[in-house]
Amino acid sequence: MHEIKDGWYAGAQRCPSPNFDERPPGVAVSLVVVHAISLPPDEFGGPGVEELFTNRLDPAAHPYYAGICHLRVSAHFFIRRDGALMQFVSADARAWHAGTSSWRGRERCNDFSIGIELEGCDTRAFETAQYARLGELLAVLRAHYPIEEVVGHSDIAPGRKTDPGPFFEWARLGGGVGARDA
Repeated sequence: MHEIKDGWYAGAQRCPSPNFDERPPGVAVSLVVVHAISLPPDEFGGPGVEELFTNRLDPAAHPYYAGICHLRVSAHFFIRRDGALMQFVSADARAWHAGTSSWRGRERCNDFSIGIELEGCDTRAFETAQYARLGELLAVLRAHYPIEEVVGHSDIAPGRKTDPGPFFEWARLGGGVGARDA
């Protein structure tokens, strides 16, 4: 199993994002938020997600990009359809993935969570390689941080977000301690 040093996972390709800041003092990471993203929407394999998270998204590359290229967002991790893993922000820092959010009465989920984006959408199933990589990553994160629960973006921002969507199979996470019930 790969190690985490200074919040960076040795098993991931490092692609630093400028879109992060420090967590509030004394706040421990206790939540993992699973997301789904594809850029352009419903298309896989391109550079759009990496470009969005590193502020390099070309608004002329696709009509959809003109409306989002100004966003300053990030996630800690991104798992492609083939299971390839990228890391944009140290897990010790606060990535900007959750937006307006709340979990169990706690606002500002970015403060105490790690965001994992899966390359996907609300209309298609995820790949076996993604579940395998996600399971591996969750095991490593749980070994290094006091993770209590794993939830979807839709759980912390209901009515505003739908990801990881209806095709995400929660049961494939193995029902480990703190995993959201299937």
